Parts: sequence; C-alpha cells; structure tokens
Amino acid sequence: MASRTTHPVLDTRALNRATLARQLLLSRAEMSARDAVGHLLGLQAQNVKPPYFQLHARLAGFRPAELAGLMESRDVVRMVTMRSTIHTHTAHDALTLRPLVQPARDREVAYFRKGLVGVDLDSLAERSRVFVEAEPRTMGEIRGELLRHWPDADPQSLSVAARCLLPLVQVTPRGVWGRSGQVRLTTVESWLGKPAAPAQPVDDVVRRYLAAFGPASVKDMQLWAGLTRLKDAFERLRPELDVFQDENAVELFDLPDAPRPDPGTPAPPRFLPEFDNLLLSHADRSRVVDPAIKGRTWTGNQAHCTLLVDGFLAGLWKMERGAEGKTEGKTEGAAVTVELFRKASAAEKEEIAAEAELLVAAMGEGGGASVRFGSIHG
Repeated sequence: MASRTTHPVLDTRALNRATLARQLLLSRAEMSARDAVGHLLGLQAQNVKPPYFQLHARLAGFRPAELAGLMESRDVVRMVTMRSTIHTHTAHDALTLRPLVQPARDREVAYFRKGLVGVDLDSLAERSRVFVEAEPRTMGEIRGELLRHWPDADPQSLSVAARCLLPLVQVTPRGVWGRSGQVRLTTVESWLGKPAAPAQPVDDVVRRYLAAFGPASVKDMQLWAGLTRLKDAFERLRPELDVFQDENAVELFDLPDAPRPDPGTPAPPRFLPEFDNLLLSHADRSRVVDPAIKGRTWTGNQAHCTLLVDGFLAGLWKMERGAEGKTEGKTEGAAVTVELFRKASAAEKEEIAAEAELLVAAMGEGGGASVRFGSIHG
C-alpha cells in the first residue's frame, strides 16, 4: 500500500546493501552457526544441503561439521514453520515460532477439509502425537496409522492434517552433513525433551524480522511468515521505528540502529543454494532480483542454485563431484559450472572463480576446484 506521508526514499541499491548487511552477505561474519541460525530466524531447508551452503556464504571459517554437530546435539532442528516449508531453527525458535505461525497451518488444514469428512481433528492430533512420540515415524507410517481409524478419509488429507496440527521435527540423521536417512518425525517437545512453549510475542518477531530482512514493508513480513493482519503490530511499533519508502512510495519500516550501508559499498560474489531466505522473504524482491530475470532460477519444478554478483541475482551454478572417486571421505576435486545472466568483466569472473574455489574447499569436496562458465543445462 502506498504511503500517505512522504518519508526518506531508499532506492533499490540502498535496499540491496541494507538487506545484504542484515543477511551477513556483505562480508562473512565472525559468528557461530547457532547464533547465525537464530539471527536469521531460521534457514530455508526443503533439502538437506541448503542450510550448509547458506551458512558458508555468511560466516567466516564455517565448516559443515559445525551445523551437523548442532543437529546431532539437538541445538537446532528441522521442521515446518514459515510458508509451510521446512526450516532449520534453533531449539528455542522451534518451540516458539511454530505457535506463532499455527494459524496459517490451521488454514492449510481447512483447504483439505473435504478429504476429512467424519474426522475429528482433535482426535487425529492426539492419536498422531501418541504414535510419533512412541518412536519417530515416517509420514507413510503416520498415514497408515490414521487410515486404521478413518479408512474412508483421503490419505493425503490425513497426512496434511497431522503435519499441520502437530509441531513435527525431522529427526537425525536426516539433515546431518555426510549422512543420509529417511524423513522420520516426532514432536518438537519429545525431541527436545521440553514442554510446549507460548508463541514469541509478535512485536518481538517484527523486530527480529527487521534485523534480519529490513528495511521492509508489512506485506514483506506477511509473505515471509505466511501470516496476515500484521499491520497492527507495525503500527504499535511505529513510534520506535524509522520509516522510509521505496521508489514506488511503499512504506518501509526499520530498526533505528540497523545497518544501512552506502549504496556504493562493494558486495562480493556469493554462491547461494537453491532455496535461500534472501530470495524468498519479501513481497517485492526487486532489491535482489531484477524483474527482467524473474523466474530464471527454475526449470519446470527444479530450482537451481543461485549466484549473487554485485549483490544482485546474476546467475546459476551447480557443483559436480570429481570423477576420480573418494579418498578418505573426500572427492578428488569438484567442478563448478556457472551460468551468468549478463556479461561479466574479467575482474568479476576472477572473483567468482575465487569464491567457487573457496566454496569447494570449505564444503569438504577436496582436491581443488575447476570453474567453468557455461550453461548449467549442458
């Protein structure tokens, strides 16, 4: 919604640099993985590897073993929260953010109500809880158990209801770097050995969202959270926030002491995974994605890994392990293919290649990296 009052204008580059600073993408932060996961309000994690790549792009000296250790110690967990997608959260946020977004999960169940005729949702939730807390279960096992009690219900609708009504976490080894395992689920309370917690106050989450994604509009946060009617919270906080507007006169809110670097601040290349919070957490993504290349990160249903150059989405990439096999758990090198959406200078290509080599070394591929500029479809 356009602002009725004139506020200082932040152009696209100013928004870009401010957001990159909050996202720890202007320079790698000297921060622990756990603190980074908390600061970022979780990491998009539909697949296993993206959270590791997200932290590599943001943290100095990060190695996959650090996040893997947090997964195994249950300091961080994987669960459905914002936008009905899997996120990696700190234990604290897993317990307190999920209740905040529960209204959205309840609406999701309502979409499947035709397949749940005759099903008492309270009974479904309780039976599911008892079943998964006895031992972690696959979604197929949960569905089978529920069909025993409601054989005439739609199987998918039963699965959706269980996933939405209960705060289910994916237990390890799922999500641990270098290991594999089926998706097996139990409740967050059972996995963490802690009772259910009240939702974080929405005003506190607004502040945290702005610290990680600001400056931002009400619609931006609503899209990030998958919630509606957040305007009242922003209005309550208005006296303590700075207010700006973008070039379309959309009102943007921000924390007074949050970093807003000069728009000319250099932004180094960064390799991001196929799902990264930076690209998914604003209603208007033009601060990172030029509208002219919107949709270029997907081929059909396949999402591609993305590359930032000068702070903006500039291409795609993929990594292929070396063909010489493994030595002591590491491959003999990896090839990184980069597909750019625009012409890059020789200096930019050198920086991209150096960042690719750092990526391969840090993510434990071993043996050095070869970098090719071409098509990821080739």
